[in-house]
Parts: sequence; C-alpha cells; structure tokens
Amino acid sequence: MRSNDAFMNLKGLGELAQKMVETRKNDIFPLVFLLIKLALILPIATATVERAFSAMNIIKNRLRNRMGDSWMNDCLLTYIEKDIFNSVDNELIVQRFQKMKTRREKL
Repeated sequence: MRSNDAFMNLKGLGELAQKMVETRKNDIFPLVFLLIKLALILPIATATVERAFSAMNIIKNRLRNRMGDSWMNDCLLTYIEKDIFNSVDNELIVQRFQKMKTRREKL
C-alpha cells in the first residue's frame, strides 16, 4: 500500500478504512482492516461505558440508603435513556397510573 498513490495523502484512520474498502484491500489485509475498525470503535465504546458509570455514581449517591438492585437498575435505565423518557408525555403516565389497580408495575 505504501507505493499506491491512493494511500499517499490520507489524514486519518477513517480515511484509511474507506480507501481500503474502495480499493478492496480490506479483503487482502483482513487483520489490518479489523485492527483499524477496532481502533475507530474504541473511543465510542469507552465513552458509553464512562457515561454509564457516571450515571451509576450519580444515582448511587442520591439513593444509596434506600435501594436494592432492581431499584437501582430501574433508576439507571431512566437516567441513561433519559432522551426516550423525556419524549413520553407525563399526562399519559398519570393516566396509566390511575388505571392500575395495584399501583405497582414494572417499567
């Protein structure tokens, strides 16, 4: 690849991966292509894990004395997926709660 002009002026791993697919070099060098893909994915995976642990620390600090594992899992789920929960209308939640007989139901 060093002598190939198509690979001379690439600016990053993303461009290298794209150029390998365009020139079908990913079939010739599958392990190199896999290493590049993993290097591109790693920062995203690390950020997701760090966000989950950050959310867990916030939830644990607020609710440390009054929760079990299932309660903490529910709290973490609502905190991590807050975009989804914010899109749900509060009035629908209140109506569903009023219709429940036991007033205890899993999310």
